[in-house]
Amino acid sequence: QVQLVESGGGLVQAGGSLRLSCAASGRTSRNYAMAWFRQAPGKEREFVVAVNWNGGGTNYVDSVKGRFTISRDNAKNTVYLQMNSLKPEDTAVYYCAANPGLLTRAINYDYWGQGTQVTVSS
Repeated sequence: QVQLVESGGGLVQAGGSLRLSCAASGRTSRNYAMAWFRQAPGKEREFVVAVNWNGGGTNYVDSVKGRFTISRDNAKNTVYLQMNSLKPEDTAVYYCAANPGLLTRAINYDYWGQGTQVTVSS
């Protein structure tokens, strides 16, 4: 079992920055790829970015490339999402997820956090 707890969400103006954190626990959490998804009201959960177990591989959705950066610190069992140049369309609940592989479909992820709200005002 892997337990995930997100933090760092909040309200920010357009053009601002936030850093989300996802603390993982569980015997094998360091071996998992980690991802961030987001879900806006009335929309499906959307893949944002994923990083493989050692941080050597990443996969970003086009809409956040150049603005968001994922990183992980396996010594702290924590994954980070640095979000810069935020836009109102980035407003959503952001979820951390874990899976053995670097995948982009939510259905393939075994473990999920409770989510953290990010609101970007115009």
